[in-house]
Amino acid sequence: MKKLWLALAALMVLSTAVAQQTRLRVFVGGQQRPDVMRKIFDIYQSRNPSVRVDIETGGATSDQQQQYLTTVLASRDPSIDVLLIDVIRPAQYQASRWADTLDKYLPGVTRENLLKQYLPAYAKADVVNGQLVALPAFADAQFLYYRKDLLEKYGFKPPTTWDEAIKQAQTILAGEKNPNLNGIGFMGNISEGTVCSFLLPIWAAGGDVTDANNRLILTEAQAKDSLQFWLDLMDKYKVSPNNMAEKAQDTIRQEMQAGRWIFGTLFAYAWNRFQNDADSQVKGKIGVVPLPKFEGGRSASCLGGWQWTISDFSRNKAQAYKLVRFLSSPEVSKILAIDASNLPVFPSLYKDPDVLKANPWFADALPVVQAARARPVHPRYTEIADVMRKGLNAVLARTKTPEAAAKEIISGLQAIYK
Repeated sequence: MKKLWLALAALMVLSTAVAQQTRLRVFVGGQQRPDVMRKIFDIYQSRNPSVRVDIETGGATSDQQQQYLTTVLASRDPSIDVLLIDVIRPAQYQASRWADTLDKYLPGVTRENLLKQYLPAYAKADVVNGQLVALPAFADAQFLYYRKDLLEKYGFKPPTTWDEAIKQAQTILAGEKNPNLNGIGFMGNISEGTVCSFLLPIWAAGGDVTDANNRLILTEAQAKDSLQFWLDLMDKYKVSPNNMAEKAQDTIRQEMQAGRWIFGTLFAYAWNRFQNDADSQVKGKIGVVPLPKFEGGRSASCLGGWQWTISDFSRNKAQAYKLVRFLSSPEVSKILAIDASNLPVFPSLYKDPDVLKANPWFADALPVVQAARARPVHPRYTEIADVMRKGLNAVLARTKTPEAAAKEIISGLQAIYK
């Protein structure tokens, strides 16, 4: 009987503890490796038994994720406490009052000390109108992935210019005579990645969308040149297939993983998938270098990355902040680097032996991330992105000429920046 009472008492204590647990719900996009995030949340739970972390996933792209989160946050739904958001989103979240201001959890002197440990671009992205809106999760930038085995077969070194990449792709395609092999893969559908595609040639040629005072400086000629470059890969050079208007980032990744691309402009996460996915046909056959430049120009990459923010409608903000501090720590950044090939937001981790063992190419990645260009920062960024990606997609789908699309892009941007 005594044993029975002890067992019942223990059960009551356990039940009380479970009842008193704080439950935090975290939103993570479907492409942001929920399996690895679950491992990280389990570590946090083991150290904080009074907290249970549930994960919600959704959306294969940044756009799809934000469409869902806009519905949740616009309705002031308190069901999600912590969100993983694209580096382009903090200004939108601050303007919409969707994100809690993290400064309230920090003594005034701590913010500078906290942020200086991160790569500057991410620390800068998370402070909007003087308020700390988010903390960095992982960095990202676009790189050129290439088939090492095919370039070696034809005696090529990795290209440093777009002309070299085009000529190498043409030579390999002619030599292989494989109808399932394509040359240069890039993002062309109506998605966030296509904004980067539009901007890359503009940056590489020395241009930009805005000046230091956030005034629109992009010209119609610069927009047209960018649109024409991507169209020429299909029509003039024949190194990209005719359906590039349908290609999303992860479509390129999946097809390259199946051995169907010579080159792909992809973000860092693809490396881990190429090397570790069970269905990968290219394990050990992929190399990574900075994106090519134009003759006389410079290499340019699109800054990516993701940030942790707290919903302003959460009912557990103090506990959510403790979780966010853990999620934005060097320990978690290292796990993400090793298990998901997510680029660290801490410069020191690019020299970490464990990280480099999993991702040898990280040794040369830090300068690319540091030099990567940010997409326009603006509360109406979603509208800016729509103008750019819809214009490029229309050209690739051949429903608009580069000249007509360029006029519409500049007109649309002028309406936003007026």
